[in-house]
Amino acid sequence: MAEKDRRRHEFFRKWQPCGLLLFSLPLALITLDLLTPDAGEQTAVAGLVTGAVLFQLWWVRVMPAHPGPDGTTFVYYSVRWALGVALTWLNPFFAFYSASGYFDADELLPRRWWRIGLVACSLPVAASQAGGPPFHSATQWAIFGGLVVANNVLLAVVSHFALLEERRARAQAATIAELERTNAALERALAENAALHDQLLVQAREAGIADERRRLAAEIHDTIAQGLTGIIAQLRVVAAGPDPASAREHLERAADLARHSLGEARRSVHNLAPVGLATDGLPQALRKTVAEWGERTGVRAEFTLTGRARQPHGEVSATLLRIAQEALSNVAKHACAGRVGVTLSFMDGEVTLDVRDDGRGFDASALPGRTGTSGFGLDGMRARAERIAGTLTVEAEPGGGTAVSARVPLVRDER
Repeated sequence: MAEKDRRRHEFFRKWQPCGLLLFSLPLALITLDLLTPDAGEQTAVAGLVTGAVLFQLWWVRVMPAHPGPDGTTFVYYSVRWALGVALTWLNPFFAFYSASGYFDADELLPRRWWRIGLVACSLPVAASQAGGPPFHSATQWAIFGGLVVANNVLLAVVSHFALLEERRARAQAATIAELERTNAALERALAENAALHDQLLVQAREAGIADERRRLAAEIHDTIAQGLTGIIAQLRVVAAGPDPASAREHLERAADLARHSLGEARRSVHNLAPVGLATDGLPQALRKTVAEWGERTGVRAEFTLTGRARQPHGEVSATLLRIAQEALSNVAKHACAGRVGVTLSFMDGEVTLDVRDDGRGFDASALPGRTGTSGFGLDGMRARAERIAGTLTVEAEPGGGTAVSARVPLVRDER
């Protein structure tokens, strides 16, 4: 659009004097016998019109080399003004051609000559308005003087408002440019924020993997390794003792330890990754988890989804599913609840998981500090949420049930 406007302006600069001359010419020809009856003056009009056209054609060729005011543009403006004065003297209707100086004085004349050029153009225009030169009475001269003043006052008013409009346009252009720079800076900041968020998510995932390894190592040490140690001890007793009854007793103990260790091993392997997310999204996995937990425990359990469901990043889904599983496990172990409600809520930039029960509750203010095992596993759930820049809150009171709420950023899965 700006390029189109520029081309229109260039075309106007080149051809507006010829356009005004052609507009004046029919009016002058119609009144030629009345206003210019002398044959010599008619010849002069023809010569001046031809000269004005040829002069303008010359200027169109040299104009690209003079985009701003300089000596050549000053001479061009002055010669064109002189041609306009001469033609207006011969026929007042050529004042339209003289008025061409109003449109480009600011582009052709230096700043200090600009208003002088406008005043000069107003002279032949005012002379035409006063009836055309030469003046034969003092009244005509008085009218001419008044018209010169009136025309220049009008020019001053128009120039003032044009200057105000130009300043407003420049201020608007500067504002638009500043907005564009601000938008560009905002886009860069958003891109950097997204990159940092991805980096934090990777770091959180790595930290989660390290935590899982430490947890698994502790579980193996505390359960499977101890069970295997017990089995070895029982087998050693069997090997050292000749009594069959004693041997049978120790073998049964070893078998019990083996079965217990196998169960612990299966549980640890199951906890390594949320199997439910392998084929389902987070809402479907949570719905199945709640339904299976309700069937297993006999507690009435309901799952509710609010907001427009979206597929979060795998780390977000895994974290929320683990928190839900741990919260339900706590309910089964400690709450003695008759009803449990699990709600997954998708909001702008955030996803919330709420697990509420109507069990016996507890005094949340009396929980011990973060020891890693206190609070019925609450520290583990809180640590999971914090690893992905989320929070976990607990509301409980004795006899009033418990509510666990996890709020985490909604990072979309872009795969």
